[in-house]
Amino acid sequence: MNTNVQQIIEQPYLRSDIPAMEIGDTLRVHTRIREGEKERIQVFEGVLIRWKRGTANSAITVRKISHGIGVERVFPVHSPTVGKIEIKAQGAVRRARLFYLRKLTGKKARIKARKVN
Repeated sequence: MNTNVQQIIEQPYLRSDIPAMEIGDTLRVHTRIREGEKERIQVFEGVLIRWKRGTANSAITVRKISHGIGVERVFPVHSPTVGKIEIKAQGAVRRARLFYLRKLTGKKARIKARKVN
């Protein structure tokens, strides 16, 4: 009964526009950034290496290489600061967590494209 009450409370805050993404996909996450009084959209593009599933507390971890340095960001999926999530490419992987990409550089860190039926 306790989880049922939690679902009822969280239901209005859940998003319905989340695409069908999978681990290994290359995503473009549009986030709202507030700088003083101004608000702008910043795009973070990288590989989805982790997806902590849940209801309102689900989060994705996206990794990219910026100027030779690996950068990872965790985005709460249902947060209002996340504008939208786009899938740029689909990757074929056999793992649920791609933490091994942290050790790889260059061509070794590439992920094969998934064939879509």
